[in-house]
Amino acid sequence: MKELICIVCPKGCHLKVDEENEYAVTGNACGRGMSYGVKELTNPTRVITSTVLIEGSSIPRAPVKTDRDIPQKYIFGAVRLLDNVTLQAPVQLGQVVVADILGTGANFVVTRSLPKME
Repeated sequence: MKELICIVCPKGCHLKVDEENEYAVTGNACGRGMSYGVKELTNPTRVITSTVLIEGSSIPRAPVKTDRDIPQKYIFGAVRLLDNVTLQAPVQLGQVVVADILGTGANFVVTRSLPKME
C-alpha cells in the first residue's frame, strides 16, 4: 500500500493506494483524488515550470511552462531543451517556445507577456 498526498486541489487529502487490489484508493474527498492516486502510481506526470533567456526586455528571463503534463520520465530531457533558448522581446502570453516536447504533444509556452524595452 502506497501513501500519497493528493495535489489536485488545495485540500491535500492523504490517500492510500492499494497496488495489490487494482489500485483501490481510499482517503480521497472527491473523484479527482481517486484518479490522481491511480495515475500517480501507474503513469506519473508533471507540469514543468522554468525560465528562458530573453533579450530586449526589462527583465533577463521569461517564465515558461508546459501547456499540459508530461510523463515524469521526460522531465530532465525536457528541461535540457530550454538550455539554448533565447527569446527576443516582445513575447505574448501563450506563445510557443518549444513545440511537441520529446514527442509528447506538449509545448513549452510563455506564461507572461513581456514588451520590448524602449
